[in-house]
Amino acid sequence: MTSKLDQLREITTVVADTGDIQAVARLKPVDCTTNPSIVLKALGTEMFADDMKEAIAWGKKLGGDADAAAAAVADRLAISVGAALVKLVPGRVSTEVDADLSFDTEASLKKARSIIAAYKERGIEKDRILIKLASTWEGIRAAEVLQKEGIDCNLTLLFSKAQAIACADAGVFLISPFVGRILDWYKKSTGKDFTAEEDPGVLSVRDIYNYYKANGIKTVVMGASFRNTGEIEALAGCDRLTIAPNLLDELSNDQGKLERKLSPETIKPAPKVSVDEKTFRWMMNEDAMATEKLAEGIRAFAKDLGTLRSQVRKELQLAAA
Repeated sequence: MTSKLDQLREITTVVADTGDIQAVARLKPVDCTTNPSIVLKALGTEMFADDMKEAIAWGKKLGGDADAAAAAVADRLAISVGAALVKLVPGRVSTEVDADLSFDTEASLKKARSIIAAYKERGIEKDRILIKLASTWEGIRAAEVLQKEGIDCNLTLLFSKAQAIACADAGVFLISPFVGRILDWYKKSTGKDFTAEEDPGVLSVRDIYNYYKANGIKTVVMGASFRNTGEIEALAGCDRLTIAPNLLDELSNDQGKLERKLSPETIKPAPKVSVDEKTFRWMMNEDAMATEKLAEGIRAFAKDLGTLRSQVRKELQLAAA
């Protein structure tokens, strides 16, 4: 009997939710996705010690404002992590636009273009990269422009159908609806436990997947943020699933039968709708879970970005002493 991970790979593209180079080399996912939390963790390993030294030496030459230099070095290090992952996967690596730009379309566009340019300097073309943006109205608008420029985007921190519909309207390449964080909210608010089939995060992704397939929407659905393998198995057949190494290992060690849960052949009719800005903001306002988890996610990513920049600032100060 093949493992559940191998069975999953036959029906779903498996993505690694990690910057752990050794885990990626061992588990062989098609794509990798990163965020500031993952980059920060990766840079704390010996594997990226030389990259840290190189980036600090580069940053010393910049001069000028210390905060600006630290931010530039942090950006360079994020690209270093992404470039290392590109060498290990046949598909794409998602690299995140700064969380503190989540409500600024023009600044997000500028940052996204600079990320693509930085990869190109290392010989990595845009078809190997996904620009990752928070699924705010402003982030979705930035993605709409980038898609027209041939830069594919991954819209993250997605918790609601309103966000998914707006992303589809914008022609976004891929969305990352978060499963586990939705479950967290409902467990906290209700005090209940949920089976995989009752899991609100699972049901949300299934609804979005059905809506997309029923209406011929090409945007890829990539379930993310899993708390257990039951959630993953309940979404077997989804376009893509981005999974942390510990859960990939669990699936790899499980020899049971995996049942396909999602398929384009079993779609139910779903009326197609569009959302303008007013409708989007009202739908989010009416969805306490989505509003709270989106804001919380942006704050958490911004905090980790701040931690990375502070760490870099200290390294620059030591190097200048």
